Amino acid sequence: MGILNLTPDSFYDGGNYLGSEHYLFQTEKMLNEGATFIDVGAFSSRPNGTWISEEDEWQRLEKPLELLLQKFTGTIFSIDTFRSKIAQKAINSGVSIVNDISAGYLDENMMPFIAKVQVPFIMMHMRGTPQTMSQLTDYDNLLKDVLYYFSERIHYARTLGINDLIIDPGFGFAKTQEQNFTLLRNLELFQSFQAPILAGISRKSMIYKTLGTSAAEALNGTTALNMIALTKGASILRVHDVKEAVECLKLFESLNN
Repeated sequence: MGILNLTPDSFYDGGNYLGSEHYLFQTEKMLNEGATFIDVGAFSSRPNGTWISEEDEWQRLEKPLELLLQKFTGTIFSIDTFRSKIAQKAINSGVSIVNDISAGYLDENMMPFIAKVQVPFIMMHMRGTPQTMSQLTDYDNLLKDVLYYFSERIHYARTLGINDLIIDPGFGFAKTQEQNFTLLRNLELFQSFQAPILAGISRKSMIYKTLGTSAAEALNGTTALNMIALTKGASILRVHDVKEAVECLKLFESLNN
């Protein structure tokens, strides 16, 4: 899953793809490098990111989605949003998947909407909002709490009749550096839900803070942890750098042939 941030303030590539020539070029590049689908977002969910209105989020998305869907016909796009009205507009435009960092918690209308349109739904673990999550890292038991969160969310989704679910443990969201590694170390536990696992580790602080570098220098670390995620059962890698992730996946598949 190639990441396309249409935001001025995302933690790694904020502001890089605001012009049409930039986001069209980047999307083509990721597809040529082997991306299966492209995840488009216009709300920065980095810790303490700026909260924007629903109107501003759609204003950032409307024209780019129109151009992307027009130019890259047949490409699978997902919309990275926690707002049901944004998801609805994106699906109506031709987007195929909804990726919600809050698993429906920040908008009670999200899950019923997904049930109505029956598109795949990526549900991520998070506490609070991007603005408050850094202060919400106290768990009775991290693994038990996150597993319970998904059991509750999946049960609710099933009662609504949602069929296609993907789970994302939410690396970096309401988790300390140590907790992120605990989650990765035990990622295979999430296979019990019998849903595809998405690993979103790309260039995150768990890598560059451990290495004492920066997000710009975290590609090698990303590849290393992506391989660990694959060995632990992840089936989708959400990444900024598609070429390297595809190479990682090819080597993993060769190892397991």
